[in-house]
Amino acid sequence: MIKRSSAPSLKPETPWLTARTPRLSFRVDKRVPPVLALALLATLAAMIINIGVGEYPIPPLDVLRTVLGLPTGNEDYSFIVNTLRLPRMLVAALVGMALGVSGAIMQGLTRNPLADPGIIGISAGASLVAVTLIVLVRDVPAGVLPVAAFAGAAVTALLIYVLAWKGGDSPIRLILVGVGLAAVAYALTTLMITFGDIYDVQRALIWLTGSVYGRSWEEFWPLLPWIVVFVPLACFMARHLNALNLGEEVARGLGSRVAAHRGLLLLTAVALAGATVAAAGTIGFVGLMAPHIARRLVGPDHTGLLPTAGVLGGFIVVAADLVGRTIFAPIELPCGLVTAAIGAPFFIALLWKQQRGNV
Repeated sequence: MIKRSSAPSLKPETPWLTARTPRLSFRVDKRVPPVLALALLATLAAMIINIGVGEYPIPPLDVLRTVLGLPTGNEDYSFIVNTLRLPRMLVAALVGMALGVSGAIMQGLTRNPLADPGIIGISAGASLVAVTLIVLVRDVPAGVLPVAAFAGAAVTALLIYVLAWKGGDSPIRLILVGVGLAAVAYALTTLMITFGDIYDVQRALIWLTGSVYGRSWEEFWPLLPWIVVFVPLACFMARHLNALNLGEEVARGLGSRVAAHRGLLLLTAVALAGATVAAAGTIGFVGLMAPHIARRLVGPDHTGLLPTAGVLGGFIVVAADLVGRTIFAPIELPCGLVTAAIGAPFFIALLWKQQRGNV
C-alpha cells in the first residue's frame, strides 16, 4: 500500500500581512506596523521635548496639556507653545516627512542608493527660484514661495527629462544630467546672492542653510496641502515603484506603463522637494539617510518603505532641530547644518560600501 503524503500547507511562510478586496490588493511586511508605531512615538516625543526647550522651559507634561487644551495653571504656556513653538515643530516634521518620501522615490526610480532630491538638481532648481524671489521681490507672501519653488523644481525636472531622453529615459542619464543642471543652478544662485542687497542676501544665506527657525502657522498652512496630496499619492504608487525598481523590461512585463508611472512618481518627488525648500530652505541628506534606515528596518518593498522613510525623515529633522537649539545654547544652529554634519559621513560610508559591492 502506498501511503499518500499529506497535502502541502497553504499557509504562506513569507513575512507578509495580506489584505485583499475585489478591486484592491494591499500587502505590507509584518515589520512595518511596529516600526511605524515606534518611529511615530519617537517623533512625537522629540517634538514634545523640543517644544519644552528654550529660554522659557516648559515641562513635557505641561506641553502635552497645553497642546490638548487642558488646564496647566500657567496662562503664558498657551502663547509660547501654540503660537511660537508648535508650528515650528509641525513644519519640521512635515519637511522631514516630505524629504524622506521624496528620497525614497528618487532612489527607487534611479535604482541608485546614493540618490536624493538634491542629486538630480530638484532642490537646486527650487532654491534658485526661491532665492531669486527673496533677493529681487523681497517681501514674498508665504503662500507664494511653495508654488514658486515647485515651479523651479518642475522646470528643472522637465529639463533633466528632456536632456536625458535618448530613445528612452535611462536612470543613469537622469543622474548625470541632473548633476550638471544642479551645478548650473547653484552657480546662478551664487550669482543672485553676489549682486543682491546685503539684508536680503543675509536672509537668503540663512534660508539656504536649511532652518525651521521662526516658522509659524503662516508657513505651516501653505505646506500642509502639498503633504496631504502628494504623500498619499506616493504611497498609492508604491507598487508601481516596486516594478520600476526591478528594471524597465521587467516592469513592462508586469504590465506597468513605465513612462507614465515614472513621470507621475517624478512629479511627486519634485512637488515634495519643492515644497520643503520653500518652507525650510535646503536641508540636505535627509532624503538620503531616512530611506536607508527605513530599508534596514522594514525591507525594500516600497509599500512599507515609503511611509517608514517619511516618519523617520520627520524624526531626523525634529531631532536635528533639537540638537541645533541645545548644543550651543543660547546660540541656535540651523538644523540643515546638523543634518549635513551627520549626513556627509553617512554618504561617504555608503559610497565606500557601494564600491565594495555591499550596498
